Amino acid sequence: MSPHALLREARVAAGLTQADLARHLGTTQSAIARLESGHANPRIDTLDRALRACGRRLSLDSQPHNSSIDETLVAGRLRLSPGDRIKSFERSYANVRQIALAGARSRGELA
Repeated sequence: MSPHALLREARVAAGLTQADLARHLGTTQSAIARLESGHANPRIDTLDRALRACGRRLSLDSQPHNSSIDETLVAGRLRLSPGDRIKSFERSYANVRQIALAGARSRGELA
């Protein structure tokens, strides 16, 4: 969730107006409106302070990234020299072209 949506949701759930929240934080209603507009990029401590004034606390979490690609395959390709990478690509291209031609023949698209 974006910082501005997080803050707005917390403020509304706490039953506070922008002016109420501004008073709690010692700032102006327009500053709160800017934070909630999506055009601001508040620091983490600013967002945390505003959320605490709404009776919430900011919780950051880190999750492991599960890649959708075989990173060992990529690493293996990167260990190849540029010339060997090109040769490998050319072999792959030739194989894919053969498969495409076989498909076209089976569909009667080639004489």
